Amino acid sequence: MNKTVLAIDIGSTKVSAIIADINENGNIQITGSGKAKAQGLKKGSITNIELASKSIRNALSDAKRVAGIDIKNAIVSISGAYTKSLNSSGIVNIPHKEISVKEINRVMHTSLYNANIPNEYEVLHALPYNFKVDEQDFIEDPLGMNASRLEVETHIITTQKSNLHNLRKAVKAAGVEVENVILSGYASAIAVLNHDEKELGVAVIDMGGNTCNIVVHSGNSIRYNDFLGVGSNHITNDLSMALHTPLNVAERVKMNYGSLNTPSNDLIELPIIGDESSTHEVSLEVVHNVIYARVEETLMIIAQSLEKSGLKEHLGAGVVLTGGFSNMDGIRELAVAIFDNMPVRLAQAPEMDGLYDDVRGPQFSAALGLIKYAADNYSPYEIDVNKRMRHHGEPPVQDSTVDFNSDEIVENSIPVPPENDIKSKLAKLPNEKEKKRDEATVVSKFWNWATQLF
Repeated sequence: MNKTVLAIDIGSTKVSAIIADINENGNIQITGSGKAKAQGLKKGSITNIELASKSIRNALSDAKRVAGIDIKNAIVSISGAYTKSLNSSGIVNIPHKEISVKEINRVMHTSLYNANIPNEYEVLHALPYNFKVDEQDFIEDPLGMNASRLEVETHIITTQKSNLHNLRKAVKAAGVEVENVILSGYASAIAVLNHDEKELGVAVIDMGGNTCNIVVHSGNSIRYNDFLGVGSNHITNDLSMALHTPLNVAERVKMNYGSLNTPSNDLIELPIIGDESSTHEVSLEVVHNVIYARVEETLMIIAQSLEKSGLKEHLGAGVVLTGGFSNMDGIRELAVAIFDNMPVRLAQAPEMDGLYDDVRGPQFSAALGLIKYAADNYSPYEIDVNKRMRHHGEPPVQDSTVDFNSDEIVENSIPVPPENDIKSKLAKLPNEKEKKRDEATVVSKFWNWATQLF
């Protein structure tokens, strides 16, 4: 069955909206796109609902106009800011000795039930990274296997309830209902990673205007995620201060001359901040040094985050850089040096029919990842923000109410008579008492008669 989806990526500097048709085979056809400057956002989080809603509405109107349709439900990205992650595990018995979707749903909800999630936080994703069937570890897909016990280890990503509520409110004010919410870094990973990289272990670093989202993918799932409040706009601020020039001019300098390769000694003329009628000459070597220092610092912070993950030795496929910041000339070579000669790849846009050139850059990875998510390109199993378990090729399991004990006690329980049988027996009790009383009266009368006779 064909479906039309709307993806809204709310980034730190821009809002992107993409509309696509997905056919029954999972093939994607992009039909419309739009983008707008992000307002009412700071480091990826909403700080002004009215302004954020205006930005979303502007991006949406462009996408709807190009696609020629009106769509009321959207899949939306959320920044890694104010998220917390933890690992949990669950274990269940398999009463019928064959693992079905019901058992997988139950074991994953058990791992959620066992997790110590603060009251002010809401679950975004529960992603299983290790299934264990009886004593066998790292089962890729336990569905249909014969077993008496199923265990799971999950990586649970949570966000503040207020953060999620504000996001839904801003999108709703733009005239669209939020159908699902996906972590931005997770969406980027879906867009840019191939199967081999996931299998070997890889870190995806989405470098945006004001933020960097880090995701470590190993085996079937995300194992670690982190958020840094630094991005390419910090370069603009540094240039503005170092060159004593307005921010808009500093941004143009970054776009036109921003490179990490060997600089030239050429001079450029720039207006002076506070007195834009006056200009002064600046060497491109100074521009290079300012940019290099900021990018080097950013990559070193990212390297520390990867070290902190404890999964660095699992990154067989190295690092994939995406996001607008990764367009910086020479960033790959510098990243290789800072990440201890680890393999580093610059992300390419996934191939999709109708993909316009203006949304082909790495800055649109998260938006395209949302579309791919809607086409079932996610972890083999996961529990989403709506508490529904998703699994490939099947609709989400709607009933998330799990009785954690029901199947374990079925075989050992004492048979209980049906309620009607109990009521009928209780109803008969008075009659039996009356019968005994009648029998006692007859015996008494006979004894009295016998004593009088003799």
